Amino acid sequence: MDTVECVVIGAGVVGLATARALALAGREVIVLEAEDHIGSGVSSRNSEVIHAGIYYPQGSLKARLCVRGRDALYAYCAERHLPHARCGKLIVATDPAQLPDLERLREAGLANGVDDLAWLSADQAQALEPALACVAALHSPSTGIVDSHALMLSLQGEAEAAGAMIAFLTPVAAMVVRPDGVAITTGQDNAPSLSARLVVNCAGLNAPDLATATQGLSPIDRATPHYAKGSYFTLAGRSPFSRLIYPTPEPGGLGVHLTLDMGGQAKFGPDVEWVSGPDYDVDPRRAQRFYGAVRRYWPGLPDDALVPGYAGVRPKISGPGQPAADFRIHPVGTARSGMIHLYGIESPGLTASLAIANHVVDLAKGLADA
Repeated sequence: MDTVECVVIGAGVVGLATARALALAGREVIVLEAEDHIGSGVSSRNSEVIHAGIYYPQGSLKARLCVRGRDALYAYCAERHLPHARCGKLIVATDPAQLPDLERLREAGLANGVDDLAWLSADQAQALEPALACVAALHSPSTGIVDSHALMLSLQGEAEAAGAMIAFLTPVAAMVVRPDGVAITTGQDNAPSLSARLVVNCAGLNAPDLATATQGLSPIDRATPHYAKGSYFTLAGRSPFSRLIYPTPEPGGLGVHLTLDMGGQAKFGPDVEWVSGPDYDVDPRRAQRFYGAVRRYWPGLPDDALVPGYAGVRPKISGPGQPAADFRIHPVGTARSGMIHLYGIESPGLTASLAIANHVVDLAKGLADA
């Protein structure tokens, strides 16, 4: 059985960032990816938004890693000339009853260190975005967008340049925690074929199931997965907005918002649909709900302007009616054998990816030392 110092499971944006950070820290790293390319799961099915850090409880991992990751991501993209834009965002109240929610968001953002939020009247918001309808808005100039695929390609290249290797088409079937390391069974192997002193479980939607399939892992170190599907519809025609437009949040998500890609194409979503497992089909009938939600802040949305786009599934560890869970990132094991599991890395996981990677490197100190 081959032995390696560190194994990262999953080549999404967080897995690639983690592999890069570990390799740059001098670790020997192999990334195991079930598919034949990077970013095949959650990382390729999101809004590609760089979040400012407004929505998360003060002191939570989401809040701290989002703000830290936002600054690191802007710097990373600027230094490498990766496609991104600090376009800004308006969070809008379309009814006076939503004004207290908007104020709570402002207070939460300030508590998290987002110190550039501005409260706008309806006239001030419409001066920025004439097509917008609202009674008030929060302007977040630190919010932006990024080409997530360009980012992942950059992370992959730097990880490999630092010595990391990626094994594609290598799904992990089972793991066993042993005194001298973690034994890993891949593919159709009948027995473990690889041993690692440190395993970082960055498998996204599959992270809880991989933990369940790990022998010797305490039940308290596992997580229960919940799946919140989000569909997106794209706008046929030119967008009248130059900034992202978000309603006040709804249970399970941030509401049907308008985002832009680097080409200026507008898309709406995601909505929230609790499902029993990953499902990426977009039901065209859901467009009717989108029209109603979008027209609250864009009354001029034309009929038949929404085209089915794509769907993603949030890797949640809290279910319907439960308080939103924080990221769960924690090590398990002894000084010579251990695992770090990353559970519930939904939004703002893309924004926080570089900060999450550095957090994992800090947790890994001592776990994989010989």
